[in-house]
Amino acid sequence: MSKTQLSVLAFVGAFFLILYFGFDTKPETQLEVDKNRALNAESTGIQSLLLRAKKNLHASNASEILLGEAKLADAKDDVTKVEAFKLLSSAWYKINNYAIAGYYAEQVAEIESTDIAWEIAGATFNRGMNFGEEEKAKEYCTQRAIQGFENAISLNPSNLTHKVNLAVCYAERPPKDNPMKGVKMLLDLNRENPDNVAALSSLGRFGIQTGQFEKAAARLEKALQLEPSNIKANCLLTQAYEGLGQMDKAKHYKDICESLAKAQR
Repeated sequence: MSKTQLSVLAFVGAFFLILYFGFDTKPETQLEVDKNRALNAESTGIQSLLLRAKKNLHASNASEILLGEAKLADAKDDVTKVEAFKLLSSAWYKINNYAIAGYYAEQVAEIESTDIAWEIAGATFNRGMNFGEEEKAKEYCTQRAIQGFENAISLNPSNLTHKVNLAVCYAERPPKDNPMKGVKMLLDLNRENPDNVAALSSLGRFGIQTGQFEKAAARLEKALQLEPSNIKANCLLTQAYEGLGQMDKAKHYKDICESLAKAQR
């Protein structure tokens, strides 16, 4: 084989490699199919949840949901869509279906694009990941709660509540490869912001859950020094002092907890 032929073969081989590795070799129709599949993957979870929920929907709960769906079908602008999404989110929330309520709250956040709207979506999903009955729904809610709080943080990084909420998500449903991720995030937030009541209360709650009653009580007492009428801290201190066997203190904070809760009704 001549040098010229070898040069041509080498050129063709190099050109082939550039085409193969430098460009997507799939035909355009296949690329479109893959793109659509990726876009639809996210909605698969909620669609299956919606189908199951509607099969088990009691007639007495259906009217508000049907009203919301009709309003959404007729919506011609974002303002009307937001109203419909809020109506649907509220309707599903009332019957304790937090996964679907969160989905509609998420649609509101997509349109409004504010940190508060994303916080509401994240908080709704957070209830679903804690109080949902199906594991599949809990997993869906966990992923969406984390995404909601991350979006809230990206829009308003200075709001520490969003960061605490995200850390609590990870602490309540720890990643298998990093089970202490949420608690470490809370400890870091507490170190950087020692007077943040939300971080102190959350660390107190997880301290109670792990039997670290003394540390929990100390953090919760500090939270109350900063915010004496904080219901969460007062109620948690009841449990902390019960764990420590200090029943007089436990009763003291239980009375405050019940009084504050009654005042809020």
